[in-house]
Amino acid sequence: MTSRPARFGLALLLSVLTAAAATFGANWMWTAIDGAPMSIHGWIALGLGLFGTIALTWTLMGLAFKSSREGWDDRVDNSLDPGRDRDGD
Repeated sequence: MTSRPARFGLALLLSVLTAAAATFGANWMWTAIDGAPMSIHGWIALGLGLFGTIALTWTLMGLAFKSSREGWDDRVDNSLDPGRDRDGD
C-alpha cells in the first residue's frame, strides 16, 4: 500500500502530463490545419496563464474548505436578505 502523499504526487504528475499532452495535441492540430505556429513567447504566455489559473483555483478552493471547516459560513447575518424570513429559516 502506498502512502497518501505518494498517491497524491502520482495523481498530480498524471494530471500535469495529461494537460501537457492535450496542449501539445491542440497545438499539433492547429498547425495541421495551416494555423500559425506558436512562438516561444506564446508558450510562455500559455504556461503562465495555466499556472495562474490553477493557482487561483487552488487558493479559492482552499479558502472555501477553510471557511466551511471553521464555521465562517454559519456566522453570516442573513437578516437583511429579502428572500429569507426574519426568524432565520
